[in-house]
Amino acid sequence: MNQQEEEAWYVLFVCSNQEEKVKKILESEVGDAYKFIVPTRELRERKDGKWNTIKRKLFPGYVLIKGIMNIDVYYKLKKIPGVIKLLSSEDEVLTVDESELRVLKILIDNDGNNIGISSLYKENDGVKIVAGPLMGLEGQIIKIDYRKGRAKVSLRFMNEERVVELGIEVVDKI
Repeated sequence: MNQQEEEAWYVLFVCSNQEEKVKKILESEVGDAYKFIVPTRELRERKDGKWNTIKRKLFPGYVLIKGIMNIDVYYKLKKIPGVIKLLSSEDEVLTVDESELRVLKILIDNDGNNIGISSLYKENDGVKIVAGPLMGLEGQIIKIDYRKGRAKVSLRFMNEERVVELGIEVVDKI
């Protein structure tokens, strides 16, 4: 593993449904010099005839880390329960590309890890986002399910195209 000189974003692969638990352990074990994020998204879900807002993980099984990676931190991360591996190629740890982070930073709100619900209206054959994290990202929307209140959005993450469902709210044209 090569020594990294500057801060970068890395991705930890962890056991499913253990992301928050691993994040808390990481914060106490590794220290304040690193930032740990488990990106979540808000979705609207209908249960017992009522609409509720729920939170789901954006990338289940992954924790994002920002900091300087060195051999000591690498082995400290490997010893933490629930951590499967740090994503890497043959000889070096993979970093998250800035272009991929730009879209995530637009989507994620100020508290650093949640994607809220966007408001939109139908305009001719397309959609117009009027508020929320999807504003300006209309080109990345693949499909909209008006009944469920969700939009399928294409994101690049770790050099792969991933389709994630984000919450939407359909409003009347203003």
